[in-house]
Amino acid sequence: MFPQLFRRQAAEQENPKTPPDRQGPAEKDSMIMKERLKQHLRTALETCYREDTLLSGLYPEIFLEVPGHAEHGDFATNVALTLARDEKKAPRKIAEALAAALGKGDGLWSRIEVAGPGFINFYLNRRCWYGVLDEVVRHGAAYGRSRIGEGKRVQLEFVSANPTGPLHIGHGRGAATGDAVASVLQAAGYEVQREYYINDAGNQMNTLGRSLFLRYRELLGEIIAFPGDCYQGDYLRDLANEVVDAEGARYLDLPEEEAVGYFAKYGGDKILAGIDADLKSFGVHFDDWYSEQSLYDRGAVERGIAVLKERGLTYEEDGALWFRTTDFGDDKDRVLKRSNGVTTYFASDVAYHKEKFERGFDMVVDVWGADHHGYVPRMKAVLAGLGQDPESLQVILVQLVNLLRGGSQVAMSTRSGEFVTLREVVDEVGRDACRFFFLMRRSDSQLDFDLELAKQQSAENPVYYVQYAHARVCSINRNAAEQKVSVPGLGEVDFDRLVLDEELDLARMLSRYPETIEGAAGNFEPHRVTFYLQELAAQFHSYYNRQRVLIDDMETSRARLYLVNCVRIVLENALRVLGISAPEQM
Repeated sequence: MFPQLFRRQAAEQENPKTPPDRQGPAEKDSMIMKERLKQHLRTALETCYREDTLLSGLYPEIFLEVPGHAEHGDFATNVALTLARDEKKAPRKIAEALAAALGKGDGLWSRIEVAGPGFINFYLNRRCWYGVLDEVVRHGAAYGRSRIGEGKRVQLEFVSANPTGPLHIGHGRGAATGDAVASVLQAAGYEVQREYYINDAGNQMNTLGRSLFLRYRELLGEIIAFPGDCYQGDYLRDLANEVVDAEGARYLDLPEEEAVGYFAKYGGDKILAGIDADLKSFGVHFDDWYSEQSLYDRGAVERGIAVLKERGLTYEEDGALWFRTTDFGDDKDRVLKRSNGVTTYFASDVAYHKEKFERGFDMVVDVWGADHHGYVPRMKAVLAGLGQDPESLQVILVQLVNLLRGGSQVAMSTRSGEFVTLREVVDEVGRDACRFFFLMRRSDSQLDFDLELAKQQSAENPVYYVQYAHARVCSINRNAAEQKVSVPGLGEVDFDRLVLDEELDLARMLSRYPETIEGAAGNFEPHRVTFYLQELAAQFHSYYNRQRVLIDDMETSRARLYLVNCVRIVLENALRVLGISAPEQM
């Protein structure tokens, strides 16, 4: 019998759920090329099974790859090789039987070849590739969107910097990564909630209040030996000045504990407002700002501990309460409550993640700094202890940013006068360049960010190079309008006019965008979209530099105009996913 996955996929092909933007007969045409090939392969597998000439019926997921050499076709599959061991048959025999069952493929391919030990190579018809252009035009801003996450709710928590100081560029990379992951998930059909977890409980807020109170006293004439364990940034002097200007010396007369409490709240509120403003100027907006302190105020932390106790997962030792995280793969057990009765940050994390799933999310994604990698197994242990699937928590780790200026290291200190905060970097290079550079590498790899390169208006600057491709098409459109040549609509183009290999390569590249989005969403890797944009822009610029779009032949001009506007649509769609603008002029 068929595997469960195959039965489900087959049922979806027979009874597809048509989204609002893909209704009627367009549904079949909207399938990207790989999916159309997979459908034919599934039918061929089913045929071979039904005829009982080759297969026993249990066969794996189908994978299609683009061969490394063009002479090996447009796509290749190794499905016959993966079947061979279980079927106890030569893979080439299986491949030959599948090739025979595949037949003509409704004109999708010009030929199929069985190669090597049992690969099946597909050579697609040129006309089919140009059908992708109609997909792009038909769906416009929705081209590339997917339904793989349909009906699933995801909570994505990111940045969550302590409200004790302004955001630095490391926070900026986390912000760009989290926001882009949320966007690609939404493009893949998931319902996503963006959340900022405010760490407004614990010692760091007391330290902030004490630091600010000391600066306040210093401004009012006291000689202060500033402690090394207090926050040192100049922003504290600015905040203290605000209090002096508004309130004068009135807080000098309060008991120190009361004064520190006031300054902790004042400073925390002001800093958090600044963080919010910085993030908004960076294009990052949150659906929810969640207070850690609220977990304590509502008794959620004690309730979380009580659940673990009820499950027999805690024990007392040396007066402290411990959670048996080693039962779930952690390297050592963790303290929930210290011997003095004070709960740990870990206890509030237990309550917070418990509450996340109580809100009905199917998956929770946390974006953390790479220095928190050791925290991942203990949080997965928490979920297991709470009876939740540990894999429903996914953690994205974000590495440090190495800030450069013209290839030279920038000292990461505000006292040096060099940039360190996110706002300062955005003010110098712009939001688009900042976001693009943050997303140019895998989030878990270290990133070199060259401020001078980010400002260049040249092909060496990747974000400029990509945006310039979009602006170039807009310029072509303006020239076409001056020459009274309109951009063709759907069904108004003779694809036989597109005879150049470069034109075919652009169509192939556009066909890859939907699977790029699915891959980025499925792996929480928005840098895949950045890579795709650079490759698409490079292909377009090469075509533009070698060929004129508007020529004396009107029908060829219209076909080329149709093609480059499909490039424009996909460039804009992909840039939008990354939160980056698509300018019409540069």
